Amino acid sequence: MISSTSNQHIRMLRELLTRPHARKKSGSFVAEGVRMVSETPPDMIEEIYISESFAGSAQDLGEPVSALIRGAELVDDKVFRSVSDTVNPQGIMAVVRQKSCSVRQILELPDPLILFLENIQDPGNLGTMIRTAEGAGATGIIMSRDTADVYNPKVVRSTMGSLYRMPFAYADDLCEAVAQARDGGTDVYAAYLSGSVCYTEADYTKGCAFLIGNEGSGLTAEAARAATACVRIPMAGKLESLNAAAAASILLYEAARQRM
Repeated sequence: MISSTSNQHIRMLRELLTRPHARKKSGSFVAEGVRMVSETPPDMIEEIYISESFAGSAQDLGEPVSALIRGAELVDDKVFRSVSDTVNPQGIMAVVRQKSCSVRQILELPDPLILFLENIQDPGNLGTMIRTAEGAGATGIIMSRDTADVYNPKVVRSTMGSLYRMPFAYADDLCEAVAQARDGGTDVYAAYLSGSVCYTEADYTKGCAFLIGNEGSGLTAEAARAATACVRIPMAGKLESLNAAAAASILLYEAARQRM
């Protein structure tokens, strides 16, 4: 049993949970909780760690979980809590190998429904958008380099497993990626406060993409100009705009509705 917070495995877990540079250098990240670990493809799991109390109650969770944790590293409860990223840890976490996908691969997928994200900073927003994208049938997500780290533990938790199934990539130049999508026949619609087209008036039945900007400042003018058209979501009351994840959800599900 690992019983010291200075153990090399615990130090490694803490680094992966708190430092983007460590995640990038190792090509790994941490998935925590029964659901996230259970949904992780087995060939992506490098190591599993369980707390002493979790080991004592794992049989109550059924054979799939029991089989998953055979050979897992056992960790003292107090030590596990010290490294966990959650207030009430469930007692299981895994070191997972990052997956790779290129911008080109996403752009070449058939019948595209792509989400372009520019400088999204809130981990919860990013995770929600990844989860919503899967639910709405999106084919991929392309993000600017200044968007939050998709392997941030808060992002990972917010995706509820969609992280493993939704293709995504970071673009060195987001506007160039938008231009490539348009050159390939994909219409790109920017969510913009002063958009000239109501979002329900555009045709999303063919290959299309949505461009969502930063939570506070929205899209840059350069990104908005790169789009095929700018669409607006009408606002009642005194609202000026919606949360970025809410706006992405509305647009993605309108596309899904039109494609039914």
